[in-house]
Amino acid sequence: MAQQKAADESKPDTPEITKHVEAAKKIAGTEWAAAANFFCLNPHPNKADDPLFEPTKIFDNVYAIGRVGTVVYAITTSDGVILIDSGYADQLDSVLLPGMQKVGLDPAKVKYILLGHGHGDHFGGAPYFQQKYGTKIVSSAADWDLMEKTAANAKAGDAEPPKRDVVAVEGQPITLGGTKVTPYSTPGHTPGSLAYIFQVKDGNKTYMAGLYGGTVLIPPQAWNLREYSSSLKHWADVAKKNKVEVELQNHQLYDNFTDKLAKLQQRKPGDTNPFVVGQASYQKFVNVIGECTEAQIIRLGK
Repeated sequence: MAQQKAADESKPDTPEITKHVEAAKKIAGTEWAAAANFFCLNPHPNKADDPLFEPTKIFDNVYAIGRVGTVVYAITTSDGVILIDSGYADQLDSVLLPGMQKVGLDPAKVKYILLGHGHGDHFGGAPYFQQKYGTKIVSSAADWDLMEKTAANAKAGDAEPPKRDVVAVEGQPITLGGTKVTPYSTPGHTPGSLAYIFQVKDGNKTYMAGLYGGTVLIPPQAWNLREYSSSLKHWADVAKKNKVEVELQNHQLYDNFTDKLAKLQQRKPGDTNPFVVGQASYQKFVNVIGECTEAQIIRLGK
């Protein structure tokens, strides 16, 4: 967290740390400079009172709803809606449901909620959909265990996790109305964090999108930084094989998300969707996080 970095400011970075930071900056260039600064120098968690953004249709089949630090994505299909994450429990009625209504999405049509990882700012709204509409909730086995442990140790006022439901398996897609969303195991932020790959539509073009579901890497937000580092390498390979060229995040604190929303509103016919960054650029994004993770492992002795 930012406080962790501040506490270490009196201790200068070693040459080994500096090597990783400089490598991240070089890979980042100008496009991913914010990511390099965030992960290498000033990592911090999202907050429940981060500013709201206007619910937005970012692709023909994808909507973004939430706050500038925590977003829920809605993927529309011919047979209903898939949500990736569900936001904070106490913001269901103030953020998620009104946001869905604003972009014309019916909560009753949410057939699946895919969790990026098992923390309350992601599973918070899931019990409502599960209980009211029979929505299937998808998480990894490890993060189902994590959520059940969370429920067992819950205090008054804590978010209630959903009941154990669908267990995600690496490479086995969740399919709805012909749309496939494929999970991949990326532990580190939590024991069972997941990343997802799915097609997005933009006019007569389709692109492959990638969403890495657990990216904040400083304790206590991160469970295991070395596991996190291994997961990033795995994800880079998966993303390359699947030709991922659209970068989406559930914690979009470091990828110029609000700038992309603004560019989307100003977009002219023929302009490329600002969320399409290209395959090479997406690899750079993942590699920036990887170099910064190595720097943080050394800094924190993890």
